[in-house]
Amino acid sequence: MYQLIKQDGRAKRGRFHTVHGVIETPVFMNVGTIAAIKGAVSTDDLRQIKTQVELSNTYHLHVRPGDEIVKQLGGLHKFMNWDKPILTDSGGFQVFSLARLRRIKEEGVFFHSHVDGRKIFMGPEQSMQIQSNLASTIAMAFDECPSSVATKEYMQDSVDRTFRWLVRCKAEMERLNSLETTINKEQMLFGINQGGIYEDIRIEHAKRISELDLDGYAVGGLAVGETHEEMYRILEAVVPYLPLEKPTYLMGVGTPANILEAVDRGVDFFDCVYPSRNGRHGHVYTNQGKLNLFNKKYELDERPIEEGCQCPACRSYSRAYIRHLLKANEMLGMRLCVLHNLYFYNTMMEEIRAAIEEGRFQEYKRAKLEGFEQKNA
Repeated sequence: MYQLIKQDGRAKRGRFHTVHGVIETPVFMNVGTIAAIKGAVSTDDLRQIKTQVELSNTYHLHVRPGDEIVKQLGGLHKFMNWDKPILTDSGGFQVFSLARLRRIKEEGVFFHSHVDGRKIFMGPEQSMQIQSNLASTIAMAFDECPSSVATKEYMQDSVDRTFRWLVRCKAEMERLNSLETTINKEQMLFGINQGGIYEDIRIEHAKRISELDLDGYAVGGLAVGETHEEMYRILEAVVPYLPLEKPTYLMGVGTPANILEAVDRGVDFFDCVYPSRNGRHGHVYTNQGKLNLFNKKYELDERPIEEGCQCPACRSYSRAYIRHLLKANEMLGMRLCVLHNLYFYNTMMEEIRAAIEEGRFQEYKRAKLEGFEQKNA
């Protein structure tokens, strides 16, 4: 159940009640594709850095170790020792990202595994069954994420098929949640709005999926090649047609600036690999912009990554030390950078929630964006 606590303009401050606990929104979900955050980050670390939701990937866990194995081991929460909410994506994005390895039909998609080349079939029912085996808190509907340069005709056909798949997902999840053998009988379903950069297709699709009264709604198919301006334009057009009393999730986005702009347009949920991926390459976020710790100017820098930051890296180590670890290709360097970046994102979401509650989000957003532009800490 989603509870809208406060609005500041279009920005929403909410509370989402799930079987695995309450999610305070806006929220950034920390991406653990294969049931772990890349960079040697444990679930104990996630608790320490204020993570609310962990996100895992249906396709990757189906390929390895296998969702049936995860089910036998008690589901994803038990498997990875995480007691807070988990969202699993549907495998639909892999239809887009593994384009050379797939064939789309009405019943679903034929893949070749990127691990061993074996043939895999995944349709709406299979995606729901895999996610039910994983026993995540929130399951995403199976969809196609078309290329941002797809023709309008292809986009319309794809969106129509995605809607038909969503209807099948909903029916299958209701069936699975009623089974005695299902681990999480309270699993929730989010539908996904598609349509590329075509406002009319997006809006019509948003209206259709809203009628299905799902637990939440995502905007997919952005951050796949279009400009930031196009993404913001689509959000401005589409979000008003998604239910205000349900969470809205912008998939795979993004930078701290992207998040601020999307919150301003009514988005509640976010996920992105940027903080962990950038951290593994020595790029760290601060309120004065992003730093590259490989730069020689940090060789003798005794300051933490960011003054006042309470993350495990900043509480104990200097920029100089972390730079040394990175240069020596020592995993601890990557780990500390990832922990800092995720802490930075999770803390920013806390600040966003407070700013909306206090009716000062615009002021907060402006100050934050000005700080990011300095890039010279």
